[in-house]
Amino acid sequence: MSENWTLKGEMALSCSCAVFCPCVLSLGEHPPTESPCVTWAGVRIDDGHIGDVELSGLKAGLMMDLPGIMARGNWTAALFVDEQASVQAVKGLTRIFTGRVGGTTHLLSILVGHFLGVRQAPITYETQGDTRIVRIENYVDGAITPVPGNEKGQNVVIRNSRYWVGPDIIVSRADKSRFRGFGRNWNLAGHSAEIVKLDWGNQ
Repeated sequence: MSENWTLKGEMALSCSCAVFCPCVLSLGEHPPTESPCVTWAGVRIDDGHIGDVELSGLKAGLMMDLPGIMARGNWTAALFVDEQASVQAVKGLTRIFTGRVGGTTHLLSILVGHFLGVRQAPITYETQGDTRIVRIENYVDGAITPVPGNEKGQNVVIRNSRYWVGPDIIVSRADKSRFRGFGRNWNLAGHSAEIVKLDWGNQ
């Protein structure tokens, strides 16, 4: 029996697509605009737990390197966890983000062929105006800003999608997006980004 888990918060994701990521609407069936697809994401956990382990207030991050079409799998991935997380929280978040406890992230257990492991590090996830500032010490330096819509004060949002991360995606661009680590050195500034409210779990 899988451990009961929930995770509510927000994800800010930066990828290498030159225009908005086609995976959101194609559900991973359309090729990325640039190949291979490389991406990192920051996660702010506002409320969450796995079993009796509290996750609220923690931050996490992901690195994903995809050889081509998302739905075909064979991803390479790594996980970053807040340095403030307990040993039990790190183990719980690892089980969640590798899909081993089912629910929303179960797809990752199928799509990720190479998991490079978990690193604990100081992680910052801040909102400055509409911009999300994400930093993972020694790995990520990012600033992601929503694309403004036609109506003043409203951003472009894709609503009611079947995207696994969440149904409503704020279309964004990376003002700054550097990733260094695991033999990779990416600069994705000016490329596609997303901001998504998370309401994940396995119930």
